[in-house]
Amino acid sequence: MKERQTKGGAQATVLDILKKIIDGFLAGALISIGGAVFLACYGEMPPIGKYVGAVFFCTALLCICIKGFSLYTGKIGYVLEKHSKEDISVMLLGLLGNFIGTVACGYLLAAAVPSLKDAAFALCDGKLQSQEWWQTLVRAFFCGILVFLAVDIYRNHKTPLGVVFCIPAFILSGYEHSIADMFYFAASGIASGEALLFIWLVILGNSLGGLMIPALKLVGAKKPAATQEPAAQNLTAPHTAPSAPFSTKDGTRSEATKYATKGASVSSPAEPLSQAEEPTSDENTPAA
Repeated sequence: MKERQTKGGAQATVLDILKKIIDGFLAGALISIGGAVFLACYGEMPPIGKYVGAVFFCTALLCICIKGFSLYTGKIGYVLEKHSKEDISVMLLGLLGNFIGTVACGYLLAAAVPSLKDAAFALCDGKLQSQEWWQTLVRAFFCGILVFLAVDIYRNHKTPLGVVFCIPAFILSGYEHSIADMFYFAASGIASGEALLFIWLVILGNSLGGLMIPALKLVGAKKPAATQEPAAQNLTAPHTAPSAPFSTKDGTRSEATKYATKGASVSSPAEPLSQAEEPTSDENTPAA
């Protein structure tokens, strides 16, 4: 019986891991589709093709957000908010799936559409030849900021406006997206240590950029320790005051003995009627 339970638990764990990788794979495949559209426009319709391709690349991230697939650059920004073992597992296994999906799609599309391979090679070779390592890191950092904003706006406000504006913004600015670059390098056929280092630098930059806004928000959200308020004074106890004697017309003396509690005014002592003022007949008494 215990052996069956152990086998069942192991199978569930394997299926859970597989599901997380598949979610990442699907996200990588969609990024590859967006990247292929960009390469086609970039290579076939210069100079306007770059702008058209940047807009149509949004298709990939929109589909990922709607379907809830696991894209590393869309999840890294929430690691400060949700950093349980399960959350970290989803993110890292999703990154593995992103890599598998982009590399597989990159080789397949390059073989099926040779013009994509040529465009990808020109793009990736230019990245390796013209960019210093710190330039790559900075470009990736700003890309991470924009991707986090795109995903967060969709997540919190249920609107695609963040995706529609932020994604073309990072593409047209020349920023580096690690998952898209995985596809571009796979499609280009460039497989070298330099290319691998480039990808890791972009992953690092995307991670730092994606974490910047959440980290600053956490710092700003810290509140000073609450000071203990002084104990409220007991205002419900009746006020006491010395009695004040006064004289009546007949020479008798009386004292005020009733005082109001909190919120009430002090009752005025009633003067007893003198014998001269007391009614002597029923004529002055109103009818009942």
